[in-house]
Amino acid sequence: MSAYSSASDQGSVYSSPGPQDYQVVTASMTSNPQNLSKADKDRLIHSLRTHTINTLPELRRIERIFAALKAPDTAEPMRNAWLHYVDSHNLLNELRGLTRDYPFSSECLDEAKGRVPRTGNGGGNYCWKVLKWVKDQALIPRHARLLAAKPAMWGGKKPSAADVEKLATVCSDAWTRALTTLLRHWDATGR
Repeated sequence: MSAYSSASDQGSVYSSPGPQDYQVVTASMTSNPQNLSKADKDRLIHSLRTHTINTLPELRRIERIFAALKAPDTAEPMRNAWLHYVDSHNLLNELRGLTRDYPFSSECLDEAKGRVPRTGNGGGNYCWKVLKWVKDQALIPRHARLLAAKPAMWGGKKPSAADVEKLATVCSDAWTRALTTLLRHWDATGR
């Protein structure tokens, strides 16, 4: 036992409470959103405002629940949660989690974020619009080629055109699979 721990550490501020069985979105909420209690709706809104929900699938679950409710007080927290999700690099982290061997380009995502309006009634949410822009504007092949041509990717040496093309193809394929995976959370119209 170290000088910093003891058998009485159980209630210490330094002890870990262990795994928590805490679920923001429950099965009953998703199966029948019209029966959502005010307390549950308030809890979901609070989780969006405090950013305790930080994955695309969880945000989509809440978005579907709120869409079924058609309650106007849910629009602003949902919109801000999507903005935070994209701006805080959670979207990039999820894309990179799907592309571990060839990490998704932050420059590609930043270009799309810079071109997609953050507000407006264009249908869909900000995250979907950013992902759709990457797809529709064919940003992936261009950014994959730019990355593959960087000497830093080749240990400071200038790569051959064939090597650049091979790496660009591999990156493009991996990034496209990741993008497609995330876009599957919506239908074609961003709903």
